[in-house]
Amino acid sequence: MSTAPAQAADEPQTVFRDPAFRHFWFARLCTTIAYQIFTVAVGWQMYDLTRDPFMLGMVGLVQFLPSIVLLLMSGHVADRFDRRIVVRTCQVLEALIAASMAAASFSGWVTSEHIFLFVAAIGGCRAFETPTLQALLPSVVTSRQLPRAVALSSSAGQTAIIIGPALGGFAYVAGPGVVYSISAALFAIAAVLVTTLKLRQAAQRMTAQASLKTLFAGFAYIRSHQVLLGAVSLDLFAVLLGGATALLPIYARDILHTGPWGLGLLRSAPAIGALTTALWLARNPLNRRVGRVMFTAVAIFGLATMVFGVSKWLPLSMAALVVLGASDMISVVVRQTLVQLDTPDDMRGRVGAVNSVFIGASNQLGEFESGVTAALLGPVGAVLLGGVGTLIVVVTWMRLFPNLTERDRLHDHHPAKAS
Repeated sequence: MSTAPAQAADEPQTVFRDPAFRHFWFARLCTTIAYQIFTVAVGWQMYDLTRDPFMLGMVGLVQFLPSIVLLLMSGHVADRFDRRIVVRTCQVLEALIAASMAAASFSGWVTSEHIFLFVAAIGGCRAFETPTLQALLPSVVTSRQLPRAVALSSSAGQTAIIIGPALGGFAYVAGPGVVYSISAALFAIAAVLVTTLKLRQAAQRMTAQASLKTLFAGFAYIRSHQVLLGAVSLDLFAVLLGGATALLPIYARDILHTGPWGLGLLRSAPAIGALTTALWLARNPLNRRVGRVMFTAVAIFGLATMVFGVSKWLPLSMAALVVLGASDMISVVVRQTLVQLDTPDDMRGRVGAVNSVFIGASNQLGEFESGVTAALLGPVGAVLLGGVGTLIVVVTWMRLFPNLTERDRLHDHHPAKAS
């Protein structure tokens, strides 16, 4: 019997030709677009009802809190049960939540309290779905294909970030009920794709019963592995300090003197840079000196932040944000690949849950930090301080985590099975 087809199937460049990965990619695309347009509709509808910017901030907080509250349980569930069933269940529930919002909107009885309730519910579903979907990817592809698969999977997320808000905003002209209906349909399509997903290799499930040790195992594993601790914490502090997206409305109106169209261009620029880089990395995966590449990318992220901070010319500001998004994507792909490859399969859910919360915390707290420092130093001072802070973090982390700095290949480590 010839083994040529099997060998060909294992070649990294064929990853998107694999039907299983295509199902995974489109499932992530659909579920992310669905969530993006859901949040667009929620924001518009909440502001229509209350005309209170504070309530918009509360919507974001209510969306994020479930990931904190359910952190330990979500990772445990991802490692204990069939990940396809967990993801599919979450997506079906999300479809039902979006459909309920559509029905409530069409009937006209939606209040701010109802919105908070539904947002909290979908936030709870996302708390389980996100780390489980990430932990599912290594079972869909081979370890050699994983760096390309992570990049392609990230491209699905970035594509959704670009398409989702535009689609949601366009559909909102017909009313929030229409937007929620589209969201429900996309969640349902994602659930069907996950149902038909065939795994290349069987996932290793956690056999131990739930206990404090198993629930906190994700934290313990990251803490005991310096490469993972360095990579995850680097992203947390770099984005926390260097994130300038919360100040884009101020820059658009008061510094760049442009209108809503300019703000739209500024918001899309990082995603365009990230998507382009993700597609490039899918064709040209990083092979050597991945640790130094990651630190270099984060340093470029800090420098691009500073250029954006001092720019008063819209094209230059957009270029800086494109570079910012591109460099951040390099860091994301390296970090996510390291997390997947350096973590045993029966712990990927718990480690992924911790990683997801770190990412969410860096984004949410980064917006808060930007607002506070902008109030004290002005927007330019706040962005410059954030860029400088990112560079200081890079230098400090290179000294604190030499194993990460000197990491040569993504595949250098082969974790043993854990419980």
